[in-house]
Amino acid sequence: MMMDVIKEDKVLDCSGMLCPMPVVKTSKAMKEMQSGQILKMIATDPGAPPDMEAWSRQTGNELLSSMTEGDKFVFYLKKK
Repeated sequence: MMMDVIKEDKVLDCSGMLCPMPVVKTSKAMKEMQSGQILKMIATDPGAPPDMEAWSRQTGNELLSSMTEGDKFVFYLKKK
């Protein structure tokens, strides 16, 4: 468990969106960011955790942290 506080450069709230929209929105947001910047993505879709892990592996953008806050899934992704 990562205890360091991660400072995000951008927040993307995908609450209420169903798969694959959180992944599509994340891909679009990451394209607009600089290498090394961090995106905080919030989703409520139960499919989001495995989707984001797979997306991270496929794209090479690092999944720094993923956690649950109440009924939300929070991801921190670092652009490669």
